[in-house]
Amino acid sequence: MTQVAIVGVGIHPFGRFAGKTYVDIGKEAVYQALADAGIPWKQVEAAFCGTVYTGSTSGLRVLAQVGLTGIPIVDVENACASGGSALRLGYQAIVSGLHDVVLVLGFEKMPSGFIVSPRFEPWERQIGFAANPVSFGLRARRHMHEHGTTDLQLAQVSVKNHRNGVNNPNAMYRRELSIEEIMNSVMVCDPLRLLMLCAPNEGAAAVILTSLNTARKLTSKPIIVAGTSLKSPAYGADRIDGQSYPVKSTALPITTAASQDAYRMAGLGPQDLSLVELQDTDSGSEIIAYEELGLCPVGEGGRLLDEGATEPTGRIPVNVSGGLLSKGEPVGASALGQVHELVLQLRGQAGARQVPGAKVGLSHVIGAGGNCAVTLLKR
Repeated sequence: MTQVAIVGVGIHPFGRFAGKTYVDIGKEAVYQALADAGIPWKQVEAAFCGTVYTGSTSGLRVLAQVGLTGIPIVDVENACASGGSALRLGYQAIVSGLHDVVLVLGFEKMPSGFIVSPRFEPWERQIGFAANPVSFGLRARRHMHEHGTTDLQLAQVSVKNHRNGVNNPNAMYRRELSIEEIMNSVMVCDPLRLLMLCAPNEGAAAVILTSLNTARKLTSKPIIVAGTSLKSPAYGADRIDGQSYPVKSTALPITTAASQDAYRMAGLGPQDLSLVELQDTDSGSEIIAYEELGLCPVGEGGRLLDEGATEPTGRIPVNVSGGLLSKGEPVGASALGQVHELVLQLRGQAGARQVPGAKVGLSHVIGAGGNCAVTLLKR
């Protein structure tokens, strides 16, 4: 089977940019990725664009500013998993032999305030369930009830990720936060306080994929896409929609199903990971993801955090980029922002946040409805 590699990455910082359109933001990431790969735009044979809030044919609108060359351009909307879904499509296009050089782009310019997803039913809106922190709070509270996770541990996740974000020039928030600041911030949805939640924002990230044979002609350090999985919920999943409602489980959590699929594809396991970039839309979600990704047994996510295992110098560093808590979340770009970080880490180019000797990295995003994308990269 054809192996797929990443030869170029680019990113527009995450934040708020009143003077820029999503077209401006997106094309900057594309130009960076092309320059990083050392190839002209005309060499790209197809593009897959992850975005949620920018409207119809937005990928074409961005890429028209780079050059109209007649290539297929596909927009991908899959909630917070949009960028990861676009990456999987780009991977499949190369593995199939249909294309040899592909651009994957994620970009977003999101409205301010809490995300109110259009996927919610009218009755859910009427009872106030449609704002995302409600489902996050329910998941966190259930985990606290069943496994003894504490408010202090929730705050520790935010402390860690904001401390990591200080060293990331592409993060929205680059200031350390104390336990006291986090614990004294306003309660949004019990048990989650304001500084335990990520902020929707704006940004873009881009990746150039090629076959490994082509990659070796372009760079001495190709990063191999070792595994990629995209899953949606099955009946009996841990929540009615695979993500939101806390009901008893008869099937694998969607993150577990997706990560196990990616591990099998790559011939790797959690023990092989050098670092992880996962979806910390809130502090509770990070702790739960530790367990669902197999980084520790179920119920021991809080303990993993307490032991310092997920610190940059720990056994399995998590969100050394600062995560979404520090970077913010432009939903179409969040997965590719993670991939950008992993590529820098695997190349040894991450500067002050470099994980020594990084060889294998995992990207994880999960979106409304339970869509989950997991990508494994190795050098």
